[in-house]
Amino acid sequence: MNVMANRPRRLESYVGGLWVAGAKEGVPLLDASTGAPVAFIDSTGLDFKAALAFGREKGGPALRRMSFHERAAMLKALGQALMERKEEFYALSTATGATRADSWVDIEGGIGTLLSYASKGRRELPNTRVLLDGDVELLSKDGTFSAQHILSPLQGVAVHINAFNFPCWGMLEKLAPTLIAGVPAIVKPASQTAYLTELMVRRIIETGILPEGALQLVCGSVGDLLDHVEGQDAVTFTGSAATGQRLKTHKAIVGNSVRFTMEADSLNAAVLGLDAAPGTDEFDLFVREVAREMTVKAGQKCTAIRRVIAPRAYGEALIQSLSDRLGKTAIGNPADEAVRMGPLASLDQREEVRARIRDLATDAEIVAGDPDNPSVLSGDAVAGAFLNPVLLYCDKPGSARAVHDVEAFGPVSTVMPYDTAEEAVDLARRGKGSLVASVFTNDPAFAEEVVLGLAPFHGRVMIGNRISAKSSTGHGSPLPGLVHGGPGRAGGGEELGGIRGVKHYMQRTAVQGTPTMLSAVTGRWIPGAEVRSGGEHPFRKSLAELKIGDQLVTATRMVTLDDIEHFAQFTGDTFYAHMDEEAAKVNPFFDGRVAHGYLIVSFAAGLFVDPAPGPVLANYGVDNLRFLTPVNPGDTLQVQLTCKEINPRANAEHGEVRWDCKVTNQTGAAVAQYDVLTMVAKTRG
Repeated sequence: MNVMANRPRRLESYVGGLWVAGAKEGVPLLDASTGAPVAFIDSTGLDFKAALAFGREKGGPALRRMSFHERAAMLKALGQALMERKEEFYALSTATGATRADSWVDIEGGIGTLLSYASKGRRELPNTRVLLDGDVELLSKDGTFSAQHILSPLQGVAVHINAFNFPCWGMLEKLAPTLIAGVPAIVKPASQTAYLTELMVRRIIETGILPEGALQLVCGSVGDLLDHVEGQDAVTFTGSAATGQRLKTHKAIVGNSVRFTMEADSLNAAVLGLDAAPGTDEFDLFVREVAREMTVKAGQKCTAIRRVIAPRAYGEALIQSLSDRLGKTAIGNPADEAVRMGPLASLDQREEVRARIRDLATDAEIVAGDPDNPSVLSGDAVAGAFLNPVLLYCDKPGSARAVHDVEAFGPVSTVMPYDTAEEAVDLARRGKGSLVASVFTNDPAFAEEVVLGLAPFHGRVMIGNRISAKSSTGHGSPLPGLVHGGPGRAGGGEELGGIRGVKHYMQRTAVQGTPTMLSAVTGRWIPGAEVRSGGEHPFRKSLAELKIGDQLVTATRMVTLDDIEHFAQFTGDTFYAHMDEEAAKVNPFFDGRVAHGYLIVSFAAGLFVDPAPGPVLANYGVDNLRFLTPVNPGDTLQVQLTCKEINPRANAEHGEVRWDCKVTNQTGAAVAQYDVLTMVAKTRG
């Protein structure tokens, strides 16, 4: 189906496994540059209760049957399929007012987030359906009663209510961790740009990669959807604080303790360091970054710089530099290759920004740009939602209110002077909580003071200077591996942050019981659980034959003084505790010369390794190594090696095995404890 063939057209929702149009023709959605109709949107008549039930009954069970690695592979395939179709998304994205560069952030940035989570799911999560959280908690002296925290997927639906400014990324950055967690989603895009989200969802569904019910789409109002959410569901919202607070206090959300995550208004700040005088690299970087954040997506970014905090002595030069740079920005129809900034998303949005500029003007004066008379290179200056960048200056920000309370969601920023680092921190904090702040400085002391002052009030703080200039991702770029969200007026929510984001859609549960029962539930052997020893060496078993709890108790080996001295000379590690009897006795941890820790690890390997070729392909690491009891000449070592965890790799002929390795001395005291990581073939060769 070519969705571009007959515009304008009625958008459809995808619910219950079907594409369904609303009962009415709907509200027209207009091209941001020309004012021409792009589509009509309406959700009247949709059965939202049934949509939630479909997700819970079809999508949830299908996703939960998959392991983390299988879900990760699903995301990878989906990301690759969308990337192949990206030009279709770019073509429609111009109607939203986005330039090619703006659309790259939205389209390829969103797809890149899918692929990033696919990679993290394979690398950082086990190939299981339950996630362990923390270490085992011992609850009894005799070791018969313990506890383990686990994370399991919520058995409801995640409802994602998104903003208009990123119709692709806004959906995908929430969808990626949701699906990795094993939870189905209902996506509700903001109406203004929903036609682009609808197109991408169509292409997602067409791939057949997602199980039925894993993804549903609502184009238009959510109607009574929130009336039917339950305790196993989750709701996320990106948009205005007023709307978010209204949703957060919805009767069903409050009554059922539904998880609610909000990303709202954010008066993000950029601070120019006291060392960053005009002429320095940091000053020039600061000017470029502020101008970029004002003009990318026409300033319609939740992370855009709204408050420009700079030393008072540099104010005049800063305003001049910013005015010159902003004045050269080519504004017009984003389909025009010469254009560098497109329009706002709609005429209503432009009027909203103009109203907020008037509010800001009660505290500040406009020093660059005319909000009422846009000058465009192409496009319709009347029918299009164009607005030139507007820079304001507030001379007394310490006593001002509007500049710290009002967000103009467009190409608008306010310069504010400060005299001390403490004052700069105070001004940034007056935003009452923001998504991000940036500090441009080459002075470590200034960076320390300001960043630590800003951190409690921000979800992310970026330090910019000459060293990172070429590699920095910039002030306004949320990244898959970093937390996106902020305290206070920014919503108090948290998204992304790598695997942290996955855990938002899982329930943490403390499971108590005997070690054997806990091992059965978690799929990981813990000390005290049942073991199987004797018979074939565990290293002779393939992944198909190996079981959690398979154990080898080795023969013993005495450590001699000659061993210690040979190891010291061979490796060059002649630390006094190994070589000087008198000096070692003075050390409060030893009573004479001791064996090297890595000598113990080496001898342990010699005791437990089976040398013949076979299912064990490689040793690829050691985790959590601790040396617990000193080993003196004459002590005898023995190893207890237990299969702790088995992780088959998807689409590979091998998997990862984690072994619990406990090295003891002749008295039974543990001298070393660690995990050995090996690659093991799935079947015998």
